[in-house]
Amino acid sequence: MHEKRSIVGVAAALLTYSAVAQNINVGRLLRFSCSQLVIERTDPLVNPGVNPSPHTHQIVGGNSFNVTMDPQYMDPSEASTCTSCTYSEDFSNYWTASLYFKSPENGTYKMVPQQTNFVGIDGEAQPKGGGITIYYMTPFRVKNQKVTAFPPGFRMITGNPELRKQGINPGICHRCNGDSGPTSIAPCQNDFAEFPPRPCPGGIRASITFPSCWDGKNLDSPDHASHVAYSTDGQVLARDGCPASHPVRIPQLMYEINWDTRQFNNPEYFKDGKQPFVYSFGDGTGYGQHGDYIFGWKAGALQRGMDAVLGDDCVNDVCSALKNQSSIEGARCTKQTQVVGEDVGRGGQWLTALPGDVQVTYK
Repeated sequence: MHEKRSIVGVAAALLTYSAVAQNINVGRLLRFSCSQLVIERTDPLVNPGVNPSPHTHQIVGGNSFNVTMDPQYMDPSEASTCTSCTYSEDFSNYWTASLYFKSPENGTYKMVPQQTNFVGIDGEAQPKGGGITIYYMTPFRVKNQKVTAFPPGFRMITGNPELRKQGINPGICHRCNGDSGPTSIAPCQNDFAEFPPRPCPGGIRASITFPSCWDGKNLDSPDHASHVAYSTDGQVLARDGCPASHPVRIPQLMYEINWDTRQFNNPEYFKDGKQPFVYSFGDGTGYGQHGDYIFGWKAGALQRGMDAVLGDDCVNDVCSALKNQSSIEGARCTKQTQVVGEDVGRGGQWLTALPGDVQVTYK
């Protein structure tokens, strides 16, 4: 790990100019990759201490991730020895459900591989070997873009895995990459809350956008969601207003996961209103997509970065205020599964059932 190198040369200067231009056009943010740390059935937020937990997750971030993650006894920024993220001061953990293809022919399952979705400052396609693209965003199109970084011990969840129909969360959606229909830079505009109902030429991009307002008191809540709220204007991306109950404006966290569904694009799989993908928690609709987060940045680092994005030399994975590592170095940070002996299909093998024998539901 090392301090961010000074940018020299014409090519690097052009890249920096492009990053600044994007900052002006779409908002002030950090956007970086976190490669897969492990895929396993653990969930220290919803099922702390349970091994295995009910369904499979893909986890990225600091390698101190474990089945308990009790904030009274451990701080990921101190307990981790490496991170799979390119900002090397970020030992947070981010996780989502895995995606599987369910064969219409025989009902067996195959884990859907992932795609990279951007090229970082190191010139490498990211995230490497699968993983999550992480965003920390300031409010869009407002004069005051200052945010307060999460404090140590903070954690939250967004989305509801029980949903099998359209819910009220505006920040959970799926984009059909390569589709001929209208698209938008912003997430969840012209996208699907459910799985796309047709083959996607470029795969499926899942977006998970977290709330941007905090009650200022609780690091967590019994449902891991009530201590945070979306802005009051009903938009996915944060604007000016926070509800009086949640007055503290925090960075808006967002995950992007690109699923490489192209090998499963047989039109026969999408007939009669059906589609062949299921999430690892048994959701055959896509409405139940959700994301989990445990804060783990080194002391003061996230606030330093969120203050720096208000200037002109910090955007995406190019930030002079933060330490970084290459995506190749980040991809070296992995850990052995805590669920010994279980095959979740990571190698592309076919499974006769979802891990944990989870049953697929559509209603």
